[in-house]
Amino acid sequence: MAKRDTKSLRTAGISCIVGAAATTLGGIVVQGIVQPATTVSDDRWSYPWSSGALVSISILWASLHVLVFVGLLGFVRSGVAGPTRSARLGTTLALVGTALLFVGELASILIRDQRTDDTGAAIVGAIFALAILLTAVGFLAAGTATARARLWHGWRRFTPLCAGIATTALLGVNVTKALPTGVAIYGLSLLALGIALYTQPTPEPDERPMLVAQEQAA
Repeated sequence: MAKRDTKSLRTAGISCIVGAAATTLGGIVVQGIVQPATTVSDDRWSYPWSSGALVSISILWASLHVLVFVGLLGFVRSGVAGPTRSARLGTTLALVGTALLFVGELASILIRDQRTDDTGAAIVGAIFALAILLTAVGFLAAGTATARARLWHGWRRFTPLCAGIATTALLGVNVTKALPTGVAIYGLSLLALGIALYTQPTPEPDERPMLVAQEQAA
């Protein structure tokens, strides 16, 4: 059973790695290539994509959120965030936020021809804002719990907290032309989380504090 669980958690880690890597690459491409070359007005919801192109792009981004969601489920199942209320609440919020990002991508298809100040665009924009907020708060809470639990070793235990910081920064650039850069940074933080889950899919308590206590007692 333990071997099967480890295998499924590593599979979730791979899902997160693939989704996060593609998200990072997508952000870089949009910021460096698509935006400078676009002829679409920035007051259109589809910016920097044409209305027709946004359909495929939204489906692509939605699929990446699904891959990340699977990775986050693996993170939850691994138990590395610890058994605290903060860990449970944080991971739940991160999952809900990621699911809302998926909803926002698909909803974008319906309002792709609208201006950014139209009612439909405002509603979808609010969905994205709420999704990012919930994800940021979730990762910050789960990240703090993971760091305190010490069930991941070394750099791994700080990856959820880094994801929270990156997602919080994404809130600040959500309505600016720097959004693709924020998305790329968000993707990098999730890439680190996916690698952490793949390389250590199960909790391993840090024995160093116990050893220090034993040395002090001796």
